[in-house]
Amino acid sequence: MSYKGDVRSVAVLGGGSFGTAIANIIADNGHQVGVWLRDKTLVDQFQRSGENVKYLPGYPLNPKVQFTNDLKSLCTHAEIIFLAIPSKSFRSVLQQIKPYVSPDQMMISTAKGIEADSFMLMSQVIEQELGTTKVGVLSGPNLAVEIAQRKLTGTVIASNDKELNKTIQTLLSQPYFRVYANDDVFGVELGGALKNIYAIAAGMADALGMGENTKGMLITRSLAEMSRMAAKLGGNPSTFLGLSGVGDLMVTCSSPLSRNYQLGYLLGEGLTLDEANTKLNQTVEGVNTVRLVRNKAQELGLYMPLVSGMYAILFDGQDLKTVISDLMMGEHADDVEFSLR
Repeated sequence: MSYKGDVRSVAVLGGGSFGTAIANIIADNGHQVGVWLRDKTLVDQFQRSGENVKYLPGYPLNPKVQFTNDLKSLCTHAEIIFLAIPSKSFRSVLQQIKPYVSPDQMMISTAKGIEADSFMLMSQVIEQELGTTKVGVLSGPNLAVEIAQRKLTGTVIASNDKELNKTIQTLLSQPYFRVYANDDVFGVELGGALKNIYAIAAGMADALGMGENTKGMLITRSLAEMSRMAAKLGGNPSTFLGLSGVGDLMVTCSSPLSRNYQLGYLLGEGLTLDEANTKLNQTVEGVNTVRLVRNKAQELGLYMPLVSGMYAILFDGQDLKTVISDLMMGEHADDVEFSLR
């Protein structure tokens, strides 16, 4: 066990693979940590087996990781709360915990999505619902299985609160897990949401055998679109040069461990969207993000051809190869649109 400083009481809301991996690091560092799940059956199953047999099977957890469906008790006693839940459930969970939390508690979002009705990022939803300023975002190229395997991993904690950043860096630091700090909350969070769109496209490209040249073009043009939207919305495009931008984009677009990549691959093999979702049986944030970002891009007059192409495939039923051909015939653009000079 690696003990680091004072013992903290931590809650992780959401028993998916990433929330479980983070909880295990926290327990390994000597802190008290509880993981909340809605399903009492899963709580009993995970606690009895000592592992997350549904989302992270085969990886024994630190015995100090406790699973519960008692939201009130967990949140009341926690100093730090990680919100590791899908974006579609995010606001409703915040509304449930609102009576049990205070402004002194740190709220850390790990969700990589955008709220459907408002186009708000999860940190913004936290601030709106809970009225707290102690808000952070954890994002980066962080495949949960590789964290569970203790493979070298870097992540980013982003907050305007420097003390919060330092606290989370200490809480999660391990020889295999490096935590970097950033104060561009919007950029870090937006990058984490947008990259899911392009991971679906990358999975499709691989299923069709399009090659590494195609992958290189796809990733770099994806980064250009991400930066274009960030600049339009008031973010800093240079944030996308870090772990939460190009780092996360590269991993998500290249790894079969990524759910968004997996979905794209299944679609490239000929499955329908419903069939692919059923086969994966996990939330794939990128599908909803495609719809939201395409509509926002149209509203803002932003040129985002990859997003438009993905929308045409997923929601208009257009043929994949036709869309790709249209993309290649589109208008020429500059290679690099933003300079740090």
